[in-house]
This record gives sequence, C-alpha cells and structure tokens, in this order.
Amino acid sequence: MKAVIFDFGQVLVRFEPSIMVKKYVEDPVEGALLAHIAFDRKYWDRLDAGTITDAEVVADIQSRVPAHLHGAVEQIYYNWIYNIPEMEGMRDLILHIKRTYGVPVYLLSNISTYFASHAHEIPILDLVDGCVFSAVCGLTKPDAAIFAHICEKFDLDPAACVFVDDRAENVQAACALGMQGYVFDGDAKRLRAYFDEILQGGVL
Repeated sequence: MKAVIFDFGQVLVRFEPSIMVKKYVEDPVEGALLAHIAFDRKYWDRLDAGTITDAEVVADIQSRVPAHLHGAVEQIYYNWIYNIPEMEGMRDLILHIKRTYGVPVYLLSNISTYFASHAHEIPILDLVDGCVFSAVCGLTKPDAAIFAHICEKFDLDPAACVFVDDRAENVQAACALGMQGYVFDGDAKRLRAYFDEILQGGVL
C-alpha cells in the first residue's frame, strides 16, 4: 500500500525558539538568552532519545539563567507545543494527498515523550493516520531501525513509501531502506507538484 511519511518540525510546523519564547519574556536580551539555552541541543537530543526527563531539563535550564527567569523557563518548556505555527500549505497538502489519491499519511518524528503525550492537542496531527515518536520507541533518525519500525508498525512496504524531512541525512537513511525521499525546503507548492507527479504518474 502506498503511504506518505512526514517529519514534524520544519516540515508540518515551524519550530522556532524565538516564537516559543516571546510570549513569556518581553525583554529581547532575556528572550534571546532563553531561546538559546532552553532549546540547546544538549537537552533536545536526549529528549528525542528519551534519556532525560522533563523535570531534569527544566532544572538544568533554570540553573543556567537568573532566578527571576525560572518561572519563564517553566512556561516556555511546558507550552512550546502550543507555539508552533503550521507550515504554510502543509495542511492543504495532507488533505490533498488523502482526498485526491486515497494515500494514508503518517508522522515520523524525533521528539520527546512530553510532546508524544500531548500530540492529540496538535491540530495538524488530527489529519495523520498514525505516528511514531522517537522517545517512545527508543529509536531516532537517521538510524535505519526507526524507518524499519514505522513500516512494521503500520504494515508498510518501504518501496511504496515517500519520506519527507528537512534534513538530508534522514532522507538518505530512508532511501537506503528502499523508500523514496524528499528533502523539504519549506516550499509546500513545490512539494505538492512532486506528489502530483509521482502519484498521478504511477511512479510510486
């Protein structure tokens, strides 16, 4: 069965620390500091892998900023999932793929257990047919095992799947398993034209 698999951040939504911070911090200097520290990869790589807890992350971030910002740290961390605007055109593209071609759409994301537990609150995810979250399954992209995992979980044939991600190394890993891949550059119209070509033309 044909299937489309999307990444989440910078594909379905815009993951921008400045957006996530500005609602809770007015001072631009403090906002820049929190955007840098709160979204440090030293935390987020471990969150994606499920090897650090939310409380540990919050406590460590707070240890790196002035005391008067500790409350803002908690607000930013526990509310970032509500401050991720949808990527322009991607909602319409998902609906187009599903309605026009009858092709199911799945999500494969390197992301934390906190996000996974709140994914049902993210409006665009109501459109997908199934999700795999790295911290939940214990695997992360670009490990080939996570691509095999999503295929096994949803009974997908890699050769009948297209994987879309903004990171070339993740797309390359999917292609190595036999999927078709597309490195997303933020242009939903171009991506839609790609899907029309391969789905109408029987390439997939």
